[in-house]
Amino acid sequence: MACRTLEGVGLKSDYRIRLAQAEDIRPALMMKQQAWREAYGHLRDESFFDEHKDKLDAEVAWWERGIASGAQFYVAELADGTIVGLAGGTPVIDEDRDTGVEIELGMLYILSPLYGTGLGEHLMETVLNRRDALVWVIETNARARAFYAKHGFIADGTGEDLTGCWAGLREIRMVRKRG
Repeated sequence: MACRTLEGVGLKSDYRIRLAQAEDIRPALMMKQQAWREAYGHLRDESFFDEHKDKLDAEVAWWERGIASGAQFYVAELADGTIVGLAGGTPVIDEDRDTGVEIELGMLYILSPLYGTGLGEHLMETVLNRRDALVWVIETNARARAFYAKHGFIADGTGEDLTGCWAGLREIRMVRKRG
């Protein structure tokens, strides 16, 4: 994909977005863990992040199997090869077919110094290609909700209380229909 320049928040750097390869999985997941810490550090205690760090090898193996079987995700990397963002989509599951859309933005993570640079939008549209879509967002994540609203997503009233290590949080579904 073509290189672009990030500008904003005191940063100027070239980057490119490309399909991830197997060798990108570990650094992409490490970047995702950092992005989680930045986005959810006020919502989760340190043990949450430690637990996910301890499970990195298992998560890498799971993603390697996914890529080997045809799954795809995109990475954004700086000119020096540092991964600073990732995004991926999947077909919607049966429970979300009532939305009338066919793709879910399953993940979109960038590092916080890159908020407001346009990188998030570029990654999102690389995955969605301006199609109708849905995304599940932590209800109390005002920044993410505002980002998606800016790009045409509307909360549709569907929500879900999370369990496991995410217990105590609620996700809401946001849907974008372009026509």
